[in-house]
Amino acid sequence: MPKITVLQRANLSEDQWHSMLISLLRGLAALQVAAAHLRAQVYPGFDTVQDPSLAFQGLAFATGFAYLAVIVFFVLSGWLVGGSLLNRLDTDRAIANYAIDRVTRLWFVLIPTFGAMLLLGMATSTLDPARPSFALDNAYSAPAFIGNLVGLQNIVVPEFGGNFPLWSLSNETWYYVLFPLLVMLFRTRSTSYRLVILVAVVAIVHLLNEAILLYFSIWLLGAAFSRVRIECGPLLRWALFLGVVAAAVIIRLKGKSHIAVDSFAQYLLFSLVFVLFLSSMQFRRTRGHATEWLNRIGRFFSEFSFTLYVLHIPLIAALLRLAAPVLGDGKLNPNQPLDMLVYLILYLGLVAGAYLFHLPFEAKTYRVREWLKTVLYARGRAVRA
Repeated sequence: MPKITVLQRANLSEDQWHSMLISLLRGLAALQVAAAHLRAQVYPGFDTVQDPSLAFQGLAFATGFAYLAVIVFFVLSGWLVGGSLLNRLDTDRAIANYAIDRVTRLWFVLIPTFGAMLLLGMATSTLDPARPSFALDNAYSAPAFIGNLVGLQNIVVPEFGGNFPLWSLSNETWYYVLFPLLVMLFRTRSTSYRLVILVAVVAIVHLLNEAILLYFSIWLLGAAFSRVRIECGPLLRWALFLGVVAAAVIIRLKGKSHIAVDSFAQYLLFSLVFVLFLSSMQFRRTRGHATEWLNRIGRFFSEFSFTLYVLHIPLIAALLRLAAPVLGDGKLNPNQPLDMLVYLILYLGLVAGAYLFHLPFEAKTYRVREWLKTVLYARGRAVRA
């Protein structure tokens, strides 16, 4: 019989099976989203193709899990971000450290990405630098730039530069804000402090749309199960793993391929099976050539998964512009085997471009974070002195 244990602290140790799986899945989710959007950009819609080749059917199926990949991002974000905050709640400057960590994680990738998008907009004459815009509905305006940094896309402003995957960062940003507020609401003993927090939560809930609030429960599911360990035999683990795969395939074939209120139930059930599987994998992994190889691959792709996610749309636009002399309108023939090779080359260029872009930015996030904490806390001590 399985044994369920509620842990005192979230198990974030890197020598555990679930930690290796989390790294792998973060990388695979970003790769999946990029592959799906590249296919949608360079190939016609699958439903519009008569007698599609077997290869194109395989490509369309394999790159059709983008929305599930975003759900995986939500669950893992709750597990890692929520779990780590709960672990350090009783430490010095817990909320301040949390805020610095979240802001540096987002802005140190988003600001360079937005800068690259501005350059691309000027190169393609989409943007006129001599005529800056302050209109809320302009995707390249100053309010859109700032609004996307603070999670207001699709609430007050559009996604910056038409980079539509940024919609999910609006969800993430508000989950980062709501979670510590809810934690403090239940932990504080001050009635006045609790009232202030409650007013802030009500104001945020009033601002956000129904879908963002519904999918917060999936983020919270990840945070909650970061404290749950299921000890069981390999038979149940395999059953849970196959359940995750089966749920993903069923949603891919029969479910709603969008994230909205009417698709919430299917993604919630998928997330529940997923976190049960992750909780069952909370044990030390065996040392072996295959596991170490998988761990290195997972860590490699997870390290620039955020950059790949936020940058792949402008990178696709840049690659297609560079390849225009060869590709023309950029549309590939779904029944031409050679075009599959072109797609693969574009995809590899997309991933390589994101990796190179992450080196001066996302790869340096930890250093910038620690430097910022040192500077801010030193100033705080000087002011008090």
